[in-house]
Amino acid sequence: MTDKLEKSSAGVPPEDTPPVSKDSEFSGPPEAIKAIPVRHWGRWVSGVVVVALLALLVNAFANGDIQWGTVGDKVFDSTVIAGAGRTLLISILAMVLGVVLGVVLAVMRLSKNPVTSTVSWLYIWFFRGTPVYVQLLMWFNLALIFPMLNLGPIYKDEMTDVMTPFMCALLGLGLNEAAYMAEICRAGLLAVDEGQTEASHALGMSHSKTLRRIVIPQAMRVIVPPTGNEFINMLKTSSLVYVVTYNELLRSTSVIGSSSFAVMELLFVASIWYLVMTSIFSVFQYYLERHYARGSSRSLPPTVFQKIRANLFGSSRSKA
Repeated sequence: MTDKLEKSSAGVPPEDTPPVSKDSEFSGPPEAIKAIPVRHWGRWVSGVVVVALLALLVNAFANGDIQWGTVGDKVFDSTVIAGAGRTLLISILAMVLGVVLGVVLAVMRLSKNPVTSTVSWLYIWFFRGTPVYVQLLMWFNLALIFPMLNLGPIYKDEMTDVMTPFMCALLGLGLNEAAYMAEICRAGLLAVDEGQTEASHALGMSHSKTLRRIVIPQAMRVIVPPTGNEFINMLKTSSLVYVVTYNELLRSTSVIGSSSFAVMELLFVASIWYLVMTSIFSVFQYYLERHYARGSSRSLPPTVFQKIRANLFGSSRSKA
């Protein structure tokens, strides 16, 4: 053992050390591993099954007793377009009312004042616990218990003149949406670290200014995604205002379908318009979420065109 140590210290390799060949010193990099990709047969089988079922479904509707020419003729009918416009109008106004009132209710719910927090909780409990269809009927039949709206010297009129179909639809959808938006806003406000509020108070900022400049801008990235989903849901829920005789998209198409004996065809027309509106606002929602994701992620999610470009040219670039 001591002999080996002496030889190694003197620069002489030990006797039991294998000689190093010259070929191994100047040999190139190791050969590339020939990786064989795993074949996912289940994906191909499931894809074929789905395509076959989709083809059967399309064939069933194509051969059904449906006048597709009527669908094409009525898509851009002036009455249908006017109904779609009223659907869009009532959805936007109800969503604005729901967002504004929802923010107020969320702040009240988080308040340390037991009266305001209790009132906010009761509001949310009632409007989330009852169907929006029932609430629309309650607003529509409010004149049965309050025949006259008397606000003293400010305003006085019969309830039937006040509660028009438009007003019933606006209050029914907007006040119901406010209950859900209150919980969404409350979750967003609670997602902001309390240290942000404490630091702003230490700088002398008031509570309202702290909410407006510090808390709410940071809470937006949590509030925006579910708010977009709520608005898309509002576009579809607006069809329930049919019950209060508001002439929106579904009612417009139903009237035309009943008079022309093309009920199913006009329901397809209404579905096409609902799909168009929800698809457009889904794109807006994506870019809005992408805008507010700048402060929370290092790289922004790709846009639709970037995804298409990556799928089309990504493999060729990687090979190059």
